[in-house]
Amino acid sequence: MAFKITMFLFMVFLSLKFQSSKAQAWIRAGYWYSGSEFPISNINSELFTHLICAFADVNSTSYELSISSSNEQMFSTFAYTVKQKNPSVTTLLSVRGGIADYLVLSEMVSNLSHRKSFIDSSIRIARLNGFQGLDLCWVSANTSSDMTNMGILFKEWRNAASSEPNNSGKAELILTAAVQYSPDVEDASFPVDSIQSYLDWIHVMAYDYHMPQWYNFTGAQAALFDPSSETNTDFGISSWIGRGISSSKLVLALPYYGYAWTLVNPKENGIGALARGPAISEDGSMAFKDIKGYIDRYNAQVIYNATYVLNYCSVGSTWIRFDDVEVVKVKVSYAKEKKLLGYFAWHIANDDNWELYIAGKKWLELGQ
Repeated sequence: MAFKITMFLFMVFLSLKFQSSKAQAWIRAGYWYSGSEFPISNINSELFTHLICAFADVNSTSYELSISSSNEQMFSTFAYTVKQKNPSVTTLLSVRGGIADYLVLSEMVSNLSHRKSFIDSSIRIARLNGFQGLDLCWVSANTSSDMTNMGILFKEWRNAASSEPNNSGKAELILTAAVQYSPDVEDASFPVDSIQSYLDWIHVMAYDYHMPQWYNFTGAQAALFDPSSETNTDFGISSWIGRGISSSKLVLALPYYGYAWTLVNPKENGIGALARGPAISEDGSMAFKDIKGYIDRYNAQVIYNATYVLNYCSVGSTWIRFDDVEVVKVKVSYAKEKKLLGYFAWHIANDDNWELYIAGKKWLELGQ
């Protein structure tokens, strides 16, 4: 009898352990990007529930997941390093799918054997390096066939991840994806049904709506609302939910960067002011910490716009749009009100001494 009770309690423990790895009351995640040159050991992992290591790649010949030689050492120690400060933090490995990798990923998802190569290798590499989940970041997918095949991949990926614990004895890997702010992209739509059925959640990339190299006027790069356009976060989140995605599968992006425009007339410096391209950097992008330094250096006045929910400032002909503490608090409150699963930062190295992340965490804890 004592043996049966012991075995029962052991099975309950395993069940609870498995469930805790799959269910989260609230996610506070952040992407660490290897190209940022921000040391992994400097990550304040105590602030996060989830940390995502970016990026692994897909081999153009074998279609297996691969880690570049320059990233191999960092990626192999990522999970171990961040767990030194926070043993309970969950780590995921993100697979890149930018414009440069579009054809490789399109070919991979379109072929059964290629998908299997990717799936098997991704699970193997995740386990080998101590990651508890995998994230697919293929936001350049833009055709109906891409989206259909992506949905097939998600199903096969989940089936493989569900059966793998029978051999490894470990909790099932978390599977996620980074997606555009809206389920509809050009003439295609993300595979909503497959996402709902087979992924644990999705990271909604609610940013880059307006960029200085695209438009000749200043714009709301990550507007929560926009009274004159459907290109805004609230519209995107509502669209995902309206298409059938549970709000509890949506994790909202907090962009830790902004863009600088060159104004045509420095005296006309509001949202929608005429501009002639990027300022400061080649594409106008600026990390939040660099924006803060710029503001301090020029003693610039920061303006908060409650209609769009954004901050901006101008110095001469330079106009900068970004999210400061006020915006982070509103977006965190929005995520709670919409019953989303949480939020994530892209990317954490851009923060200024963890100012934005601490603000969001404290605001959440206050129950606002």
